[in-house]
Amino acid sequence: MAREVVRIWAARACGPGGFRVALSGGKTPELLFRLLASLQDLPWSTTEIFWVDERHVPPDHAESNYRLAREALLDHVPIPKRNIHPMPTGANDPKSDAQDYEVMLRGEFLGQSWPRFDLALLGLGDDGHTASLFPGDPALREDLRWVCATQSPQGIRDRLTLSVPALNQASKKVFLVCGRGKAGILKAVLDPKESAPLPARLITGALFLADREAAPWASRT
Repeated sequence: MAREVVRIWAARACGPGGFRVALSGGKTPELLFRLLASLQDLPWSTTEIFWVDERHVPPDHAESNYRLAREALLDHVPIPKRNIHPMPTGANDPKSDAQDYEVMLRGEFLGQSWPRFDLALLGLGDDGHTASLFPGDPALREDLRWVCATQSPQGIRDRLTLSVPALNQASKKVFLVCGRGKAGILKAVLDPKESAPLPARLITGALFLADREAAPWASRT
């Protein structure tokens, strides 16, 4: 699964022009990051790193998505620091930090109605959330802002996240889903008859990459 994402990443990064990718956090992407760290010949100088979401914690916090990516990937590849764009978490108000990240994104994607990442990497929560877009959160209805402050129902509550429209504009959206505990929610997200309002279902045209435990019902070729 991780190697398939590496293949997609390498194919798009080696194409013409720069490469803009939005990373997710959590344990699932860590293997992917370590695989990417071994690929020193990727065009890192023209790769721009962003994040789909972040916990509102300092960048050196154990739960920081930025810290995970830095330690597993960014510290090991020749990517210029100016190409790394973590979500800010220094303000006392997550909404202020969300606004600051949106201002930065609008400068990077100048003149565009929405950001257009070449690749957005996404995870899938047990409740059907993706990025930090949780069931019932008002951010799910956001149709103007690129970045929102949200509240997690558990763990570190304050979060920053790209909005649904911002994620949907990515050229390639890839969900990474691992483990037996995700089998039920993955099947629900993929079931067209499912009526539950699962945030992950709002992401259109996505590719789901799952291991055997998460998708034991899927055919394998």
